Amino acid sequence: MSEPRIVTVGASPIGATELTGRDLFSAALTEAFDGLPDPAELVEAVYVGNQSERYEGQIMYGTLLAEWAGLRNVPAERVEGCAAAGALALKHAVQDVRAGTYDAVLACGVEKMTAGGTALATDALSSAFDRALEQRSGITAPSQYALLAQRYLHETDATEEALAKIAVKNHRNAAQNPRAHFGREVDAETVLESDYIAPPLKLFDCAPVSDGAAAVLVTTAELADELVARDERVRVSGVGAAANNIAVAERDLTFVEGANVAATTAYEQAGVDPEDVDVAEVHDAFTVCEALLAEAVGFAPRGRGYESALEPDERSEGWTDVHLSTSGGLKARGHPIGATGLMQAIEAYEQLTGQAGDRQVADAETGLLLNEGGVADAVTVAHLLTAEGSA
Repeated sequence: MSEPRIVTVGASPIGATELTGRDLFSAALTEAFDGLPDPAELVEAVYVGNQSERYEGQIMYGTLLAEWAGLRNVPAERVEGCAAAGALALKHAVQDVRAGTYDAVLACGVEKMTAGGTALATDALSSAFDRALEQRSGITAPSQYALLAQRYLHETDATEEALAKIAVKNHRNAAQNPRAHFGREVDAETVLESDYIAPPLKLFDCAPVSDGAAAVLVTTAELADELVARDERVRVSGVGAAANNIAVAERDLTFVEGANVAATTAYEQAGVDPEDVDVAEVHDAFTVCEALLAEAVGFAPRGRGYESALEPDERSEGWTDVHLSTSGGLKARGHPIGATGLMQAIEAYEQLTGQAGDRQVADAETGLLLNEGGVADAVTVAHLLTAEGSA
């Protein structure tokens, strides 16, 4: 089974903007194909991650973005899995190249979340919950994750202060990221004194409503040789996915099982262990998510994931040396739903090719992406990326 290559990436700025979804995509595409042949000369299929048509009243995003990229009569599909839509688009692109179906596939994602204001975004996100058991009760995303956070604080030694440190760390990383929605640092006092959204989660525990788009080109190794230098591409060495119960009431709140299954599958395909991962982008839509996912993917012992904000040598025994959410994560880089999984891929690509600037992790060779849709792990997708020159 051949390992596909990511040969180029591009993204729009992330945040509130007057640009439409297609304009955001154009910015991402322009960056991705700078110095490469026109997309019409390369791209044989397109997958678009897009959470909801309600923001812009637009479906058929596959066809729309293929047209916007100058492509005609290529397969072009929108894929949906709430916030995992972007990673699903990448997974489909990787599988097509692995199977030999196409030599070059464009995975992209876009969301114009601010188009209808906070109320519409809240309502659209609630569509990812079980309608009979949750939606009709007025449940929102923050209240669902607050249930996970309450349980986590009850079952472990974690405190609200520990979760605040995760926010501080991710804002510090985002301040080094020119793409980020929030390009400024915050201190723990600011996080702890911010208003409760759904106790114990406060404003600074929660990812923002963001606009943004991302594009990632996946090719065969042979085509990669023609397009870019070896140190400008990365291998997609492992992919895993899992679907758990959609209703939070129907699952264990203390362990993110789907993330464990997806990551384990990716590790096995790539022939690596959690200890081999240098950088990881995990789905920290809320600070508690980073703690839970650090445990689920094997970086931290059970109940100690909240130490992710500490330096590797300050963490409990059993932790790996991984650097988490170097982009600033969903929490501070921003969370344009359909593009988030691909934003994660962009960060890992830049880290593994030495293009991450001031947030660069020295000698990074292996990266894990963990993107979720729904609450916690209703849908989970994991990708394992390795630098071209690593073993």
